[in-house]
Amino acid sequence: MGIRILTAPEIEAMRRVGALAAELLCHVGDQLRPGLTTQDIDDIVVAFTEARGARSGPLNYRGFPRSVCTSVNEVVCHGIPGPRVLQDGDILNVDVTPVLPAKHGWHGDTSATFYIGEPSPQAIHLVETCRRSLEIGLEVVRPGARVGDIGAAISRFARAQRCSVVRAFAGHGVNRVFHDEPTVPHYGFPGTGPRLKRGMAFTIEPMLNLGGPEVSVLSDGWTAVTRDASLSAQFEHTVLVTRRGCEVLTARPRLLVNSEDRPYARLWPMSCYSAA
Repeated sequence: MGIRILTAPEIEAMRRVGALAAELLCHVGDQLRPGLTTQDIDDIVVAFTEARGARSGPLNYRGFPRSVCTSVNEVVCHGIPGPRVLQDGDILNVDVTPVLPAKHGWHGDTSATFYIGEPSPQAIHLVETCRRSLEIGLEVVRPGARVGDIGAAISRFARAQRCSVVRAFAGHGVNRVFHDEPTVPHYGFPGTGPRLKRGMAFTIEPMLNLGGPEVSVLSDGWTAVTRDASLSAQFEHTVLVTRRGCEVLTARPRLLVNSEDRPYARLWPMSCYSAA
């Protein structure tokens, strides 16, 4: 199958679920604090999603047992909620994907890395570099650009900041299908890969490590951790290719508590993206 080009009604459906995903991530961020367990976060996500007539895409997806991915410190992605208690100084990625309507609906996929309490300078550097790397990837998206241009821009910036880019996982097309074409690596070469066209929707979700890029998957079959136990961070948006650039379908209506409202979250200038 080729890469899906969304129609105008389909784009509106993706806007609705993208807005729901953004609202959900803000809602979770409001409640994060030391002492909370990752299972508490799953409970928050379930209650919010069900109250809005949606369902959680991760639940039972290829056997994933929870409704959200919670990845703490050395966990790169796909952390399974459970009894792990959040500690002061942790960093936590929360990855949500509501589906609307609940049956055969559209997926809104977004994530952010939050500070729990007061983070270390090394954690701040990693998280803010990752936040900015997503913005740099978004700036590349426009009709005629290629998928490889996105990864090349992200990896060039990350390397300059002495962070490594995880290669084992990538962004992906998203619509009624959770993971669709195109695959969007966060490394690569300019001018390579599929050409972007107006109406494509996909995620950009760089994962950066303070140490090396290598990961290992734990015995649960899901939890990916840095092989050298270094910190890892991730940010993700669902984007739509538009006439002149891209629209961030999961753009947040306000700053994330425990993330973008912290003074050191302004180390890099924030960018704006046209919906035109």
